[in-house]
Amino acid sequence: MRLHFSLSSSTSLVPFSHYHALTGRLHRWLGNNELHDGLSLYSLSGLQGGGARDGGLVFPRGATFFLSAPDTPEGTQLIGAVAGAALQDPEVCYGMEVVQIHSESTPEFGSRRVFRANSPIFIRGEKVGDKDPHILFSEPELASELMTKTLRHKLDKAGLGHLSESVKVEFDLDYKSPKIKLIHVKENFYKKASVCPVLVEGEPEAVRFAWNCGIGNLTGSGFGSLV
Repeated sequence: MRLHFSLSSSTSLVPFSHYHALTGRLHRWLGNNELHDGLSLYSLSGLQGGGARDGGLVFPRGATFFLSAPDTPEGTQLIGAVAGAALQDPEVCYGMEVVQIHSESTPEFGSRRVFRANSPIFIRGEKVGDKDPHILFSEPELASELMTKTLRHKLDKAGLGHLSESVKVEFDLDYKSPKIKLIHVKENFYKKASVCPVLVEGEPEAVRFAWNCGIGNLTGSGFGSLV
C-alpha cells in the first residue's frame, strides 16, 4: 500500500538534500521505534513538485511525497500509524504541512515490470576499511547482483522467503539518459546514487513487494523509491 501526502507551500528554501529532514519527520510521527537503524521494509520518496532557485528548491504550490509498505500485517500497521500521526501533527519541514493524505492499493504488475526511479537508487558495495563503495548503473552486473541480493533479503525478513529465489533486479540498459546524483544526506555525509529505471522479474507478489519496498539500500531514507 502507498500513502500519498500533499503539503502546503514552503516558507523557506528547501535544500536539494532534504532527505534527512523528511526521514526525521517520519520517525517523529512513529515515536519510539526500531525502524531507524534496521532493514527498511518500506520506501520513502523525496519531495516532488518544486523548482530550483538560489541553490535549493522552492514549492510555491506545495509539495508531494509518498510512503509505501508491503501488504503484510507489519506494513499495514506502519501505514496506519503514520497516517494517524500525520493527521494529528501535520507539520513536516521548511514550513510545509500535510493538507491531504490519500492511499493507493498495490497495483498488479505481472511477473516482469520496468519501474522508473522516483528517487536515486543507492547501492552499497562491499565495505573497504571505513568506506562503502557506491555501485552505479555503470557497473550493471555487480549492480544487478547487489540489488537482487538486497531485495531477496527483504523478502526473507518480511516472511516471504518463498518468493526470493525467483526474483531478479537489473538496471534498464536500454534507457538512454541515466544519471549519477551525489546526495548530501547530512553534515559531511554524501551518497552517490543512480537515476535509472530498473527491471524487476519474479513472482507477481515479489514484483509488487519491490514497488512497495523500493530498490537498493536506504529506501527508508528517501532512496530507491519506484513509480
